[in-house]
Amino acid sequence: MIKSADIREWRTHGVIDPDGRKIGSLEAVYVDTRTDEPAVATVLVGLPTRHRLVFVPLAGAVVGPEYVRVAYPKSLVKDAPSIGTDDVLPAEDEKGIFEHYELPYQPGAGGERQLARR
Repeated sequence: MIKSADIREWRTHGVIDPDGRKIGSLEAVYVDTRTDEPAVATVLVGLPTRHRLVFVPLAGAVVGPEYVRVAYPKSLVKDAPSIGTDDVLPAEDEKGIFEHYELPYQPGAGGERQLARR
C-alpha cells in the first residue's frame, strides 16, 4: 500500500504503465474521502503546447526512485477522462473516472464526493 505521507514527494515523477512505457508526469493525487488514502492521480500528458490532465487509479501502483508504475496500460490511461491543466474536477464528472476503469463508484451517504485533491 502506498503511504499517504509520501504524496508530496511524487509530484513530477514519471508515471509508467505495467510494461514500463511512460504515460506522463504525476501532477496531483486525490485521496478517497472515506479512508484518506491515495486513490487516483492526475497525470500530465500531451504535447508541450496542449497539455491535459488524465486520471488514473492508484490501486496496485508501485512507487520507484523516480517513477510511479500504475496497473493500467498506457492506451487506457490516455483515453481516460481529463481536465485542463488549470481546471478542477467537477463533482458530476467524478463517477466517469470510475466507470472508465470499470471500478465501483461509492460517494458518501449524503452524496459527498469520493475524491479530494491533496
